[in-house]
Amino acid sequence: MPEYKLTGRMRRIIELSSRFQARDPESLSDDLINNINTMTITRRDARQLVRSSKDIYVSTFVIPVTNGAVTGYYFSNPKLSALTGLVPLTIFCHGGGWVFGNMGFYSAFMQHFAEVTGSAVLMIDYRLAPRYRFPTAAEDCYDALLWAAEGAKYWKVDPDRIFIAGDSAGGNLAAVTALLARDRKGPQLAGQLLFYPITDCRLRTQSMLDHKDSPMLNERMLSFYVKNYEREPKDILSPMFSPALSPDLSRLPPALIITAELDPLSDDGKLYADALNAAGTKAKALEAKGAYHGFMAYRSAPGRLEGECAARQFIAGRSPENVQLVTERELGEEKRL
Repeated sequence: MPEYKLTGRMRRIIELSSRFQARDPESLSDDLINNINTMTITRRDARQLVRSSKDIYVSTFVIPVTNGAVTGYYFSNPKLSALTGLVPLTIFCHGGGWVFGNMGFYSAFMQHFAEVTGSAVLMIDYRLAPRYRFPTAAEDCYDALLWAAEGAKYWKVDPDRIFIAGDSAGGNLAAVTALLARDRKGPQLAGQLLFYPITDCRLRTQSMLDHKDSPMLNERMLSFYVKNYEREPKDILSPMFSPALSPDLSRLPPALIITAELDPLSDDGKLYADALNAAGTKAKALEAKGAYHGFMAYRSAPGRLEGECAARQFIAGRSPENVQLVTERELGEEKRL
């Protein structure tokens, strides 16, 4: 088993992460889950998270979905739109194992993401398990895509550059949404951007074995998430639950998948990229070395700068096979050579 050598900064990140996605799932009650999801971000917390931007404006929308409604948080930069005209739209499905989703935590991440990618971002506050089980979250995200595609003409976004994205369980939902858009003849997506997604909920990969006790995400937590999302055990075999098990991965939007080296879900991303390519869908998995699950949201986390640069390249229109996992500085230096 690997030995995880943690810096002081990484220990602080793990401490904060454990507050928003408790590492002892057996102790969680419905009330505790709700308290975590509504917990206020303190100034001390904010120092660990990526910086938000004063140029990014946040709007809130009520999005109609099947048998209900969800909230959508829209992050945009009017100054950028005024300078460049239409900007891409990224529909983002947040992580949290389908169970957690603190909007204060994700607000800073999405503001920063909108700034570094030059994209407007619509984050979906889909209905959470265990109150709402499979396939509610997936259907909510697909309904939100339909709503956003229709509303794109009212925003200064390019209807031909709509991306679906997500992190962790949100990466799972983004991949599923791309499948549903194809199968239901929904909106044409420009790409799918998946950060350390879970794509095969049987939890059988080699990285799952190698990193079952990883300090940011462990096997017990993943099992808890799957059990709380499923209605019955056979659900995990559905492509809407485990997109890697889809019998047809062709004709999907190009996929950029960013994984973390020290993550039980590392192989989920790599194997999904392999399966997409084998089916004729353009895909590339890039592994952030020395990185742990969830690294994109934390200011000092290894891999974050490289992940942001890769995301910006992809949303700017670069084909996944040409995206590089480097910092903006390294990318600029390479262009000058």
